[in-house]
Amino acid sequence: MSINQEIVGKIVAEVLANLQGKEAKAAAPQIPGVFATVDECVNAARRAYLQLQTLSVAKREELIAAMRKVALAHAEELSRLAVQETGMGRVSDKILKNQLVANKTPGTEDLTTTAWTGDDGLTLVEMGAYGVIGAITPTTNPSETIICNGIGMIAAGNAVLFSPHPTAKKTSYRTLEILNNAIIEAGGPGNLLTMVAEPSIEAANQMMKHPGISLLVATGGPGVVQAVLSSGKKAIGAGAGNPPAIVDETADIPKAARDIIAGCSFDNNLPCIAEKEVIVVGSVADELIAHMRRNGAYLIKGSEIDALLKVVMTEKEELIAPGCTVKPKKSYGINKSWVGKDAQLILKAIGIDVPDSIRAVICEVEEDHPFVIEELMMPILPIVQVKNIDAAIELAVKVEHGNRHTAIMHSKNVDNLTRLARAIQTTIFVKNGPSYAGIGVGGEGHTTFTIAGPTGEGLTSARTFTRQRRCVLVEGFKIV
Repeated sequence: MSINQEIVGKIVAEVLANLQGKEAKAAAPQIPGVFATVDECVNAARRAYLQLQTLSVAKREELIAAMRKVALAHAEELSRLAVQETGMGRVSDKILKNQLVANKTPGTEDLTTTAWTGDDGLTLVEMGAYGVIGAITPTTNPSETIICNGIGMIAAGNAVLFSPHPTAKKTSYRTLEILNNAIIEAGGPGNLLTMVAEPSIEAANQMMKHPGISLLVATGGPGVVQAVLSSGKKAIGAGAGNPPAIVDETADIPKAARDIIAGCSFDNNLPCIAEKEVIVVGSVADELIAHMRRNGAYLIKGSEIDALLKVVMTEKEELIAPGCTVKPKKSYGINKSWVGKDAQLILKAIGIDVPDSIRAVICEVEEDHPFVIEELMMPILPIVQVKNIDAAIELAVKVEHGNRHTAIMHSKNVDNLTRLARAIQTTIFVKNGPSYAGIGVGGEGHTTFTIAGPTGEGLTSARTFTRQRRCVLVEGFKIV
């Protein structure tokens, strides 16, 4: 029996195509948990979640221990990769942040059970998993947020689909790879943490609408928080801040200056908790500035401030109605190309050369200056003098913009501290320390890089990513 030559040709072509496809697939490095589409990510994560549910809590803690260990081992690598890829921040500070989330993110110990017993029996309320969580992560803290959320969400019994910022894609992939490999080596299911191969706004929107996503968690600016809140799903939003730091006349001025510069310059002011503006009672302002300059701050004045404004901010005009004769008011937005850059580089842009020891730029301005009003996320710290504590508190509340994120105050007057706390109502309030004490660096308590001020959960942890489940046994198991 003869075989048609055309058929033979088709068979050979198909075989060659299959072989070439397999070779290409083998040649391309496969990152655990990374898939081409949102559907694939959700389906893989769902299967992993169901496998996780069959494991004991003790085994879950073994997986988390493995994640902590590998995150610590790769802290420097991830930090260098993040600075290289995003062009933002300081490697040494990012190492500290990666170590922080590896060590101080709560695990399964954060989950507690409530019980009631009485004549009518026994009722338990336990913290159960949601399923697959969709988590949006920022370019400012890419590896830190994935490590922190990954530990907390798995501790709560969930799987995760991460939607990272595209400008931090490589760092996010690498973080996901080392965490998933650690989970698998510890005997856990693969794909507990997933991510699309090409992060984008379109992919994030698909994730938010996907029926397989049970909870959304967004860490970013107002836009992304608004997006998840409009999704129709349960959402946890960690938004922007503009933290003021007040210094009154009773403060330990040398320590206040040291703490403020340490906080505002940490990772070049990328953390949303960092001091963004200082409000100081006039009688101690000169002393505070003098001590700031001794602690790595460079003071600019007059035309230097105007020059810096033109470099790091973009001018825009407020829209007015057609036919209106009122002159439009100038307003400013940040020039994103300068976010997270070193103070030395920022000053060089206006013709000032300084040594590496300079970590922050400081300047005295009026309360309505754009540096005060806008969250810069750069090591530029505006200082506003006020006449007394009343004016300081009033201005702090105003420039915080109702974000209810973070505030800092340096004072030995308990009444003044209490008044600010009650007036500003922020999620974090740091007293007599650098801002980062509020997330566990030199301060007590657990850490997180998802600080849910807009939706009220505060400093998130494993329990944040659970749903309460009540189990009632009627007229049974009452032993008293």
